[in-house]
Order: sequence, then C-alpha cells, then structure tokens
Amino acid sequence: MTNQSRKLLYRILKKLQLFFSEIYRNSIDILFIEYKMFYSLFIISKLFVTIQYFSGLEACGMDIGKRMKELRIQYGLTQQELADRSELTKGFISQLERNQNTPSIGTLLDIIQCLGTTPAEFFTDEEPEQIVFKNEDFFTKVNEDKHNIIEWVVPNAQKDSMEPVRLTLKAGGSSDIMQPHSGEEFGYLIKGTVKIYYGGKSHVLHAGESFYLKAGKKHYIENPGSRDAVLIWVSTPPSF
Repeated sequence: MTNQSRKLLYRILKKLQLFFSEIYRNSIDILFIEYKMFYSLFIISKLFVTIQYFSGLEACGMDIGKRMKELRIQYGLTQQELADRSELTKGFISQLERNQNTPSIGTLLDIIQCLGTTPAEFFTDEEPEQIVFKNEDFFTKVNEDKHNIIEWVVPNAQKDSMEPVRLTLKAGGSSDIMQPHSGEEFGYLIKGTVKIYYGGKSHVLHAGESFYLKAGKKHYIENPGSRDAVLIWVSTPPSF
C-alpha cells in the first residue's frame, strides 16, 4: 500500500478511536450512543471501501495517470478542458496524469464520467474489439475430395451468434451436407452459378443473387458449371 493510502487509513482509524471513546464517556445518553454507533459504522464501511479501492489499484498494477491521459487525448481534450468539466484545477489533473497524486473514489468516478466512458471500460485491460478483418486474419481449409475451399472471414466466429464464410466451389465441387438444425442461413453468390439442394428440391442461383433458408432440412450447394463459383455463406447459429 502506498504512503498516501496508509496516511488516509491512519486518519480514519484515529477518528474511529475518538468516536468510540466519546461513546463511553457519554454512555448515559442512549440516543447519542445510537447516533455515534451509526456514524461509526459509516466510517468503518468507508474504511473498507477505501482499503478495497487502493488495494485493487495496487494489485492490478494499473497506471491511473497513464490511462487518464490516453483517454483525454483520445477524446481531444486539453488538461484545462478536463479540469473545467470535472470542476478541478489543471494542476491537479497534471499531477494525476504524472501519478504525483491519487484521486478519491468520488473524484475518479467524476473524471471517468467527464471522459465519456464507464468505470468498467476505464479499468479493463482487454484489447479493443476487432471490427475489421483482413486477408491475413482469415482461416482457410481446402477440401480436395469435394473440390472446395472454405475461408472463415471472421476468425473464431463459432463463439458468436452467426458465422460467415467465403466458399469457393471448383468445377463440379460441392459443400458438405448440412444436417438439419434450428437456425437460419443466408448466402450471396459473388460469381458463377450454383445449385442449392434443400430437402427434396434444387434451386439454381446465379451471380448477384442471394438465398435465405430455415435450416430444418438437409441441404448443400453444388457447382455444376465449368468455372469456379464463389459465395458468402452465413449461418446462425454457427454450423460450419
């Protein structure tokens, strides 16, 4: 625990000692005792919250000042603008960013709110969620037997609600047979011509056309042509 947190805890403990000693000196007045007991419990709860707060910051090794500065710059704020928003001084903000001072819980929450974020987002160490995926992110599987190539254009999509793939069918190639499931599927044919076998029927799909089906029947896609066919195929829930 830092010297500053130790000093703060020491001051709170001294206050507790004074309150309890005063209770015994005034033990005749029951209402006074109840009031002091209530206030003492409030101080104790504040003590535990303070211990948890400082211990948590030290345990996770988080650099509060660095995080504050990152978010301030990210939102295009100067130290003076952040100080004005949070009703603090520019000097105090500067001290916090250089870790020369430690904010109280209330002050830190006010600053977090003024930075336009939440405590959960402020304290998280997770990497930002990936939104854009490039070719080097894709995972590719080649099936020589069925003459197809499946590219998972959103890696690890199996853990999400839907799973998109880019399917390339060589001449005479086909997809795996999809077993019935409770989900739904959508596809868009980028180039070529394919046949969709759904239940006991087949449907022809040309480039620029799409399909949508409830996956309650066996189905698969086949390329009857002499050229490659490429389509985007999305399943919810993931099933590829």
